[in-house]
Amino acid sequence: MGPAAELISPRSPRVTAARRLAKRSFRGKERRFLAEGPQAVREAVGHRSGGRPTLVELFATPEAAERHGDLVGAVRAQGVPVHLADDDVVAGISQTVTPQGLVGVCRFLDLPLDDVLAARPRLVAVLAHVRDPGNAGTVLRCADAAGADAVVLTDASVDPYNPKAVRASVGSLFHLPVAVGVPVEDAVRGLAAAGVRVLAGDGGGDRDLDAELDAGTMGGPTAWIFGNEAWGLPEETRALADAVVRVPLHGRAESLNLATAAAVCLYASARAQRAPGGCRATG
Repeated sequence: MGPAAELISPRSPRVTAARRLAKRSFRGKERRFLAEGPQAVREAVGHRSGGRPTLVELFATPEAAERHGDLVGAVRAQGVPVHLADDDVVAGISQTVTPQGLVGVCRFLDLPLDDVLAARPRLVAVLAHVRDPGNAGTVLRCADAAGADAVVLTDASVDPYNPKAVRASVGSLFHLPVAVGVPVEDAVRGLAAAGVRVLAGDGGGDRDLDAELDAGTMGGPTAWIFGNEAWGLPEETRALADAVVRVPLHGRAESLNLATAAAVCLYASARAQRAPGGCRATG
C-alpha cells in the first residue's frame, strides 16, 4: 500500500454516490449509510444484514490503510472493495471535522417491529419525537450498555443512520436490533401484546423511579418511551403508557438531559430484572 497504489478518482461515480449518503433522502432511496472511523468500520465488518455483509465498500486514505492494516485486511478478506483515496476525497465523504481516514458504506440493518417482538424482548428503548441525532445515538449506546434487547425509533424521530447518530452510538448501532419509522401507537400496542410493560420516562411523571424500584414493580419485561429533548413527551403519548415515571432529582439540578435520564431508567430496569424474582434472574 505504498505510493504506487492506485487512488480512486474524485470524480468516480462511487465517490459521488458515497457523498450523497450524507442526505437522508439518498440514504432512504439507496438503503445505505456511512460508518466513519476504525471503530464503526470494525463493528460493520463483523455484522450481516439479510444474510449479507453489512459493509458494502470502504474508502481509505493510504496512510489510514497502512495504520489499520489488520482491519483493512479483514475487510478485503470478506470480498468487500477497498478504495484508496486522497485525504481530500475521504474528507469530502466524511461528515466529521477531523476525519480518521476510513469511511465505510453500509447496508441498512433495521428490522421490522414484528421481528423485534417475535424475539420476546425484555428491555426495549422507544425513542418517540427524539429529533437530535447525537441524543438518539447516545441513547442507543446506553441501551446497548444496559443490555437492552432492542431500540425502536418512531416515525416522528430522527434517522438513526444520520452520520452524527451513527458516530454517537460508538458502534452500538451494530450490536442490537433496531426498528425504525414505527408509529408510537403501533409500538406500544405490539409491546403490550408481547407482555411488555410500557413506561414513559418523563420529568413530569406522577410516579417516582425510586418508589417503583422499592415496590418491586420493575423486574418484568419493560419498554421505556423517551421523548423530545426540549419538550418531553406529548400528553397523547404519555397516555399510551402503563405509567409515567420520573427520575428523582435529589440535588438542585432543574432536570436531566435525555441521554442521562435514559441511562438511569434503563439501568434501573436492568438491575431489577437481574435481581431475585426478576425476568433475567438465574439460579
